[in-house]
Parts: sequence; C-alpha cells; structure tokens
Amino acid sequence: MVFGLKLKNIFFILLGSAIFSFGIVHFNMQNNLAEGGFTGITLLLYFLWEWDPSYTNLILNIPLFFIGWKLLGRSVFLYTIIGTFSVSIFLWIFQRYQINMPLKDDLTLAALFAGVFIGVGLGIIFRYGGTTGGVDIIARLANKYAGISMGKAMFMFDAVVIALSLIFYLTYQEAMYTLVAVFIGARVIDFMQEGAYAARGAMIISENTDQIAEKIMKEMDRGATVLRGYGPYTKKEKEVLYCVVARNEIVKLKSVINSIDPHAFVSVTVVHDVLGEGFTLDENKKPIER
Repeated sequence: MVFGLKLKNIFFILLGSAIFSFGIVHFNMQNNLAEGGFTGITLLLYFLWEWDPSYTNLILNIPLFFIGWKLLGRSVFLYTIIGTFSVSIFLWIFQRYQINMPLKDDLTLAALFAGVFIGVGLGIIFRYGGTTGGVDIIARLANKYAGISMGKAMFMFDAVVIALSLIFYLTYQEAMYTLVAVFIGARVIDFMQEGAYAARGAMIISENTDQIAEKIMKEMDRGATVLRGYGPYTKKEKEVLYCVVARNEIVKLKSVINSIDPHAFVSVTVVHDVLGEGFTLDENKKPIER
C-alpha cells in the first residue's frame, strides 16, 4: 500500500485511464464526435480553438479538487487525482502517437467504438475506487447543497455540454451519433460496475422450506434465510425462504426447489450488488480478492 492506497487499484485506474483516453483520441477526436461531462468541454475547446485536451482537462479539474476534496474522502480523493492526471498524460501520449482510424464514412461504428472504449475505461476506474473528477464532483455538490440527485445532475450537465457542442461545431448527424456513444458508454459502465457481482435473489414460498433450505446449503453451499409472511387470502402465516446465488447457479437452484416441492411459488430478481460471505467474504469472514 502507498499512502493507504492499494497498488492493485492504482494499476487498474491507470489501465482504465489509458483505455478511456485511447477512445477519446481515436474515436471522438478523429471522427468529430462530442462527449458529455468535462470531457465534452475539453473536446468543445479543442474543436473550436484547438486547445489540447490533455491540458484543459487539468485546468478545468484542479479548481474542483480544492472544492470537493472533503466530499470525496481521503482515499477517493487521492484515487481521483491519480485518475485525472493519468487521463491527461495518456491524452497527451495518444495525440502524439496516434493510430489512424478514420471512420467518418461509418459513424455508427465510430460511435460504437467510442462508447465501448469510454465505458470500459471509466467502468474500470469507478470499480477500483477512482473518478476522473469533473462532473462527478459537481454532482456531489449539487446533491449536498441543492438536493438534486447525482444522476439527474450528471444528466443535466451532459445535456448542456452536448447542446453547446451542437450549437458550435456538431452537425445534427454527429450529435445523434454522439448520443449513441454516450448511451452505450453508460450501459458499459453499468455492466463493468455491476456485472462481476450481479447475482439472483430468490423468494421461495413453500410448505417445505426447511427441506429446501437444507438441500440448498448441502448441495450448493449457499445460505438461506427464513422470513415470516402472511397470506391475506388464506389468512395463514407462511414461511418465505430468501436465497442469493450467482447467475450461473439459478438453474441448479430451480432444480433443487423442484425436487422437493414442484408447486412452490418462486420469484427470481436481479441483484446488482452483493456483500457478504460467499460473494465478497470467504468462510472465515475475510475479503475475497478479485
């Protein structure tokens, strides 16, 4: 650890910054596409006056560090500094050592590549505790002092930046492809953030909850919790079994339930984040390295 930061996290934040910057230079800048957030502002300044995004990224973000460092907390603040500076460094490198990827004749492909690279890069940065500063800090401030949700604040900021880009340099066609890239990037970020931990939660109503729970623990090595329920139609108390399993275990879980009670009522939901034994902790309650 360095200053309380994990070297693994630093490595992946650097990797995410490299992927993000590669996408910005080779797909957004080469194909005249905009972007949301502070990255969109740096691109706006680049296309209007050819200001280097590697420098404007720092110029725009450094004042926000002094405003928002208390909101972020020490470790996130340091990871954010690493993320912001590394993005600027990689932007500088990739602009000077570019791979020629002209896709202006196929903006659909350019938008897809832009969204994937930006989404994967930011997803890795966010997953390992960092941010790239900018709109994230503004959104936190808006949430704290104006009561505006972070998601809404970020959406509003992105919308303003893309609208300004449309006014000053984007064609309507390029603006639409920019929206496609932003949408894909957001979906990829969600997948990167939630995909590794996504699981399935099952609510099981049966007259044989004890047998089902025992078989789940024995054959699947998963825990289960019995909740007390009440059937308003039958006017009887019922036991509800709740169990969380990995995505690839849901078929096995259904088989276990069906082998004991084929008539059991089962509701399966997507669980986006799971903390605890079997997912983030091992049987000794120690963190599982991922």
